[in-house]
Amino acid sequence: MTDPVITPEIVAAHGLKPDEWQRLLGIIGREPTFTELGIFSAMWNEHCSYKSSKKWLRTLPTTGPQVICGPGENAGVVDIGDGQAVIFKMESHNHPSYIEPHQGAGTGVGGILRDVFTMGARPIAAMNALSFGEPSHPKTGYLVKGVVEGIGGYGNAFGVPTVGGEVRFHRSYNGNCLVNAFAAGLADADKIFYSVASGVGMPVVYLGAKTGRDGVGGATMASAEFDETIEEKRPTVQVGDPFTEKRLLEACLELMASGAVISIQDMGAAGLTCSAVEMGDKGGLGIKLQLDDVPQREANMTAYEMMLSESQERMLMVLKPELEDVARAIFVKWDLDFAIVGETIPEDRFLILHGNEVKADLPLSKLSSSAPEYDRPWVETPKAAPLGEVPAIGAIDGLRALISSPSYAQKSWVYEQYDCQVGADTVITPGLPAGVVRVHGTGKALAFTSDVTPRYVKANPFEGGKQAVAEAYRNLTAVGAVPLATTDNLNFGNPEKPEIMGQLVGAIKGIGAAVAALDMPIVSGNVSLYNETDGKGILPTPTIGAVGILYSLDDLIAGKPQAGDVALVIGETFGHLGQSALLAEAFGIEAGDAPSIDLGAEKKNGDFLRSNRKHVRAATDLGDGGLALAAFEMAEGAGLGVTLAHGDIPTLFGEDQARYLVAASEAGARALEAAALTSGVEIIRVGTFGGDKVTFGTESAPLATLSDLYRTAFAKAVA
Repeated sequence: MTDPVITPEIVAAHGLKPDEWQRLLGIIGREPTFTELGIFSAMWNEHCSYKSSKKWLRTLPTTGPQVICGPGENAGVVDIGDGQAVIFKMESHNHPSYIEPHQGAGTGVGGILRDVFTMGARPIAAMNALSFGEPSHPKTGYLVKGVVEGIGGYGNAFGVPTVGGEVRFHRSYNGNCLVNAFAAGLADADKIFYSVASGVGMPVVYLGAKTGRDGVGGATMASAEFDETIEEKRPTVQVGDPFTEKRLLEACLELMASGAVISIQDMGAAGLTCSAVEMGDKGGLGIKLQLDDVPQREANMTAYEMMLSESQERMLMVLKPELEDVARAIFVKWDLDFAIVGETIPEDRFLILHGNEVKADLPLSKLSSSAPEYDRPWVETPKAAPLGEVPAIGAIDGLRALISSPSYAQKSWVYEQYDCQVGADTVITPGLPAGVVRVHGTGKALAFTSDVTPRYVKANPFEGGKQAVAEAYRNLTAVGAVPLATTDNLNFGNPEKPEIMGQLVGAIKGIGAAVAALDMPIVSGNVSLYNETDGKGILPTPTIGAVGILYSLDDLIAGKPQAGDVALVIGETFGHLGQSALLAEAFGIEAGDAPSIDLGAEKKNGDFLRSNRKHVRAATDLGDGGLALAAFEMAEGAGLGVTLAHGDIPTLFGEDQARYLVAASEAGARALEAAALTSGVEIIRVGTFGGDKVTFGTESAPLATLSDLYRTAFAKAVA
């Protein structure tokens, strides 16, 4: 098959701007082959090169005594004591999930699991953060069902518990849903595997499933806006097989234990191209590949297709040659392909052979570390106008507006489709602030959460970025865990628009300030830009995934309130209603500034709760929906009513930060009050749990009626 003639239209279709095309010509001193053009487009697109965000990502705090490996590898590695490490990352599969929701979401799960086990960890937990358009939009129900089925189908079959996540709905996601997948695994701290190739003449080995034409050009597609041609992009979506991935996990862990691995890299975005280039570049080596030896499941595949295929369940490895037979036997046993497809070379070259032809011969280092890097112009987001007068609403009607919205209704329709108990180590299943999983064979446990409030980020990117980290910190604290570290998934619109770039810059600055103050360094992450359709961008959505540790399960806060328990709020209440969930859901108003984040108060109040956990029966952080929603959720989960003394809207629905709602016995409440007095922490009694009614001030409604609304609203919305 002859390669097409390279025209300006073909260059543009590969996502290269005219100046990038000239830069490419300058590097190689000639016109590229079609395969070389594909390789450059894959390595220089936004999804692989971070060319618009690198400058700002470097400002994030990424180190600490707990950090073994920060950003730059497949996933971050954090010490959890006793010679063990937790390895975790969050990554987006937004564009593929909008085009083909089941496979897009499923392969998002598969990709993030490979990022974890390619470093030598056995996955122990998964989460997902999902953003969809309005429930009334004709595509939303289809996307929700397909994405949830895809996540459940892949994770359940692979055998990893899904222990947490979030789901939101907003018109800004009508043409561009977000699917952010998180995975975490456990490994011995002295047995971590990295992707740095070393040694000249070492065999480069292809492992796993065969290569097909699915996902060709997927990374380039993920770095472009959508328009009316969206359906034509369906062939760029990968197709997953979780049972093959499970075999790949077991084979890789067995292979690692054999001592045969020099370096190993998941074949994710841009497939064979990205994995080979990254391994060579990190090791200062060149790579030579012979594509005739690549296992293929389709006939007559071209070099271009093989280099850019994103077929799933594949790994690339540099192998100790003396252990080739040992390694091959392991993969034969697990019924997976094992093929030597190339070798490391001393020159700075990426040499691709197919048949008797040289299909690409490029300077390897220029493809990765020398990719374009932009200091894009940006403008600060203007200060939000004051909120103005808030429309009148009754307290119970305000609660109904929230619990009947699919964004705040109970999400059991979603998480009941996920196996959250596989592995038998899950301690807290989805529905509480954080999921908790035992560290098998020890008394320890790990807590996992993800959070962001996109309305806040749009109104005030700096405070919104801080808030996403602070809420993740509170979610971990509310189950008794000590926050350890974070991963981020920065979902934004087109960075070539200065106002969008300003959102990204502001959010990164806020995230950086918060992770530094709360000692939760960023150890891994992902940037997803160009989340726009027909020029309309999503709400800025910098999702924060966070991990905390319980050094003993005795430290766990996971009880439910009992009849007669006191409801107390830790932290100061001011009644901030700007950008609140109440105004958005009850009136469609998204106005005013985001709440400001006092990081000192966050740290002090979090430390106070963890230090006094023995007096606490149940706890949750106060975020979206304020005290009213938190108190209802806590009471409803225990099958109890709740009475709050205050009936005013700012006290009930204000979203002031650095606050927790706790349930305690009378003796526990008195002990908390005494401890707060000596610690300088604000704590106030706000009501009691019990009965069969929800009472806010002078207004009441039967718990059973509200509970039915809360438990059925999500399914009705996506029916």
